[in-house]
Amino acid sequence: MRNDIAARSREVALALTSWPSVTGSADEAAYAERLARYLSQFDTVWTSPIPDDPRSNVFALKRGRSKRTIVLTGHFDVVPVNDYGALEPLAFTPERLLPEIMARLRRTGENPLALADFESGEFLPGRGLLDMKAGLAAGIAAMEAYTGDASLLFLGVSDEEERSAGARAAAPLLSTVAKEHDLEIALVINLDAISDQSDGAVGRSVALGSVGKQLVTAFVIGKEAHACYPEDGANAAYLAAELLTEFELAPELAETSGSEIAAPPTALHAKDLKSGYNVTTPAQCWLYWNTLQHRRSAEAVFDISLMLARRAMARAAHRLNRDIPVMSYAELSARVPHLDVMRIAAEVAAHEGLDLPERAKLVTAAVWQAAGLTGPAVVMGFGSIPYPAVSLSDAAREDAIVTACAAHGLSSLRYFPGISDMSFLGQASGDLSACAANTPIWGTSFVMPESAGYPCINIGPWGRDYHHWLERLNAPYAFETLPRVLLSVIDAVAKGR
Repeated sequence: MRNDIAARSREVALALTSWPSVTGSADEAAYAERLARYLSQFDTVWTSPIPDDPRSNVFALKRGRSKRTIVLTGHFDVVPVNDYGALEPLAFTPERLLPEIMARLRRTGENPLALADFESGEFLPGRGLLDMKAGLAAGIAAMEAYTGDASLLFLGVSDEEERSAGARAAAPLLSTVAKEHDLEIALVINLDAISDQSDGAVGRSVALGSVGKQLVTAFVIGKEAHACYPEDGANAAYLAAELLTEFELAPELAETSGSEIAAPPTALHAKDLKSGYNVTTPAQCWLYWNTLQHRRSAEAVFDISLMLARRAMARAAHRLNRDIPVMSYAELSARVPHLDVMRIAAEVAAHEGLDLPERAKLVTAAVWQAAGLTGPAVVMGFGSIPYPAVSLSDAAREDAIVTACAAHGLSSLRYFPGISDMSFLGQASGDLSACAANTPIWGTSFVMPESAGYPCINIGPWGRDYHHWLERLNAPYAFETLPRVLLSVIDAVAKGR
């Protein structure tokens, strides 16, 4: 079987990609059952519903002679395909899409690197092939080919692309599954993809942990004024601009570990809350930033964010000749009866069509109003699900994994550079209490589980431009090398080296 593993990995990858599974769609909701049927050759296969959600996860167990178990996991949802334009009907069929996408690139000349990749014969396009169904396929092919003593558990999850509902539901179940099936989980291997715009050296890596993420928010309250008399007020849009200037790529929030740098913060949203045109200055704005961490706690991230916000408002205060206080959401909510705060959060949580940052905005605005305060001011908080950073804590296991990967030419990274479900399955670092206190929707719009706490690494395919119509997979590595790397790591961990 090992001699056929490349062909089998390709076959499975193309099959899984051909099944649409856009996040939040009916196709995604049906995917777990379809995948479970596809995996029926394994000893025990079942789906696990996600609470209060139409979607499910899927488990498949290949029992070995030993209780020692390696989990192979990844998500099967994909981002939408509307960016493909006229090629959208082919987005899930890589082999049919390839000549059409090459023809378009030759005609338009819009991306010479992508065209060169496709002309090399080493890259395949297709929505979800890179992110991350080729990784799932390598895991499935490796499970089929494995003949050693260890037990292997496949876990396919929903919803990584939006709220990680699948991984958050699976995290507390893993220990129960292990107990029910008499397994001892020694390692979790996430199979997610790495983007590499260069020669693939970074993409051909094992990541021994994963970055964490916090979504830092700012609710900006100004003081309205007629545009002909702006000095009478404090324009919330200007205050927001000072915050944007201060936070964008702020080095204070770019954490470094050796030569690896967690990307500095960048604004994902900045908008005033006016509903239409008039000549009154904006009264309120809502902003949020993506921030990444290696080891920092939520408290440390928040303290730095408060410092940056106060520095920005000091500049604004000098220009406007008025004080602009900065407070935390925890400080704001303490001014309102707790039952009222929880009622507001529960009412907002009932609006299922709103994303999590929008819900955080509505709760913060309502609590501000309930507190009876006046602007100008800035309220800092968090606006979404936190993703804790994770890393291995066992040096001997790390050495065995790195050695097994190096035999196939892989280098090692301390942290997987993209946000991933590893945060909920691995050995998390840092205390989230500051996040809980400053996230207006904590416990109402989402439930945060304890991390499963297993040793967790990432070994997946590499390619370029995922979440883009030029998403493309380096096929030789994904189909030929990756499943063999997985078998080597499984062997090493199974033997306890």
